[in-house]
Amino acid sequence: MEFVQHNIWLIVLAAFSGFMLIFPNLRGKISGTEEVDTTGAVQLINHDNAIVLDVREANEFSSGHIADAKHIPVGQLANNLKPLEKYKDQAIVVNCRSGARSASACSILRKNGFTKVYNLKGGILAWQQANLPTVK
Repeated sequence: MEFVQHNIWLIVLAAFSGFMLIFPNLRGKISGTEEVDTTGAVQLINHDNAIVLDVREANEFSSGHIADAKHIPVGQLANNLKPLEKYKDQAIVVNCRSGARSASACSILRKNGFTKVYNLKGGILAWQQANLPTVK
């Protein structure tokens, strides 16, 4: 007990550090958004005929995107779901630059009845870092 009293700040710091390490995994589970890495995304695209939805802004999309990706910026997604209606029961891999905006887009899609939604972990940056092809 004396150790705890003398080292309370170290214990709090260790507990906080541990929480920050597991928080990204918990966030996905709490929100219901399933993350997929680049290998998983390629498997979904090739084997499950998944579509790719890029939710970055137009200038980001035009600088390079995954082949055959549909483009709807995340700010316009909630009001522009009609082009995606036919994919409601199909796997959709959602990407942005790093994975944050696409997580929001996944939430929007799930709330609107899309059942197989996957957030590309690390976004297009992870895709490019894995030396996977992009098109302009």
